[in-house]
Amino acid sequence: MKKILLFGFICMSLAISGCGKSNVADDSTPVKVAFWGSPEEIDIITNSIKEWKTAHPNIKIIFEHTPYSGYDSKILTRIAGGAAPDIIATEVDYFVTFASKGVLENLTPYISESGESFSKEAFFERILDRFTVNGNIYAIPRDVAPFACVFYNKKLFDEAGVEYPTDEWTWDDMLRMARALTKKDAAGRTVQYGFYGWAWQDFIYGNGGALVDNVKHPTKTLLDTPNSIEGLQFYSDLINLYKVMPTPVALANMGMGVDLMFASGRLAMFLSGIWETPSLRNYDFEWDIAMFPKGPKGDRAFGSGGSGYAILKSSKHKQEAWEVIKALTGTQGQERLAKRGLAQPSRVAVSEGENWAGDALPPANKKMLNEAVNHIVFSPFHSAWREIQDKYIMPKMDLVFNGKKTAAEVLKEIAPKINEELRMGGR
Repeated sequence: MKKILLFGFICMSLAISGCGKSNVADDSTPVKVAFWGSPEEIDIITNSIKEWKTAHPNIKIIFEHTPYSGYDSKILTRIAGGAAPDIIATEVDYFVTFASKGVLENLTPYISESGESFSKEAFFERILDRFTVNGNIYAIPRDVAPFACVFYNKKLFDEAGVEYPTDEWTWDDMLRMARALTKKDAAGRTVQYGFYGWAWQDFIYGNGGALVDNVKHPTKTLLDTPNSIEGLQFYSDLINLYKVMPTPVALANMGMGVDLMFASGRLAMFLSGIWETPSLRNYDFEWDIAMFPKGPKGDRAFGSGGSGYAILKSSKHKQEAWEVIKALTGTQGQERLAKRGLAQPSRVAVSEGENWAGDALPPANKKMLNEAVNHIVFSPFHSAWREIQDKYIMPKMDLVFNGKKTAAEVLKEIAPKINEELRMGGR
């Protein structure tokens, strides 16, 4: 079975890297890079350092696409089987798993030898801190991805005579706009929703609540506190009380992705991350983004994703792998990603430059993410947190989203179970 799996990885690598007929030297050092992504993302990532590859024939980069679902398990299985890549892409939550397993190379010594271009000051502080454990850096951030983008369809706003949202709007503004932009047909069926958002965490954070007491060293959950409960209840009310947002069941029954609903005029606003951009640019309509609105108490905070590249301890080509990471996360590599709109660069200068903040391609307001990164909150850094989410949080959240239970009922019910798991596990 291992031989079959390994053969599959090799075939997939050849298909992506095109190394069956390459111009690299026969004695070049192979460096395998595991990553995930849609077909469009594959194209963006694998071509982000095309010139660098030509200029460095002594290193042959083999991109190995791995499905995102179960990505960490697949990588750990390959490590155990002696068929691991040299470099892995890791997002901020998978990083917790890899760091907890002790499979990542400490990159701090490599950074110290790489000059100012890889100094801590070159990157947004919060995403670099996420990849730092006990003062050592284990992944170089490629991008940061705040759940702070409220995409809005300009045509629907114009038709309804509603002003566009600004970065200073509030939850009350959002609700008012969503109600004005929700439409029903003669039979009472909703044919246009005013709002949709999957990032329920933003409503907890935006109301001054929190998932845990300390993100880096969580000891107990704060989901059962008044601010957290009120924030989640407002999110539920958008669905069940104000009916400006589809229920999970209604969304599934529409038979189309959220991006198509948005582009086709079935949805006026939706909350997500900037990674929606490459797909939305394929549609012919006018749209932009605004920062997720301020909460009732003026709080501004959002959940966040983000990704980086790490070297596995098991790599036999660590120095070459570091050179590849420098290319993937360097200024030119990040400028390529920025231009395609896939991700907000982790480098401050690139994110503030002409390829991101100054780029004319939609969304015009993407520069607002340079402020949003100052308000991001990552998931708890705890080896059991993803299991806690899957086992306790999300199954019960569906009851809130479907209006079968209140936020108070659910959060007070699951809090003791979460606390017990937090006490049993550790970083």
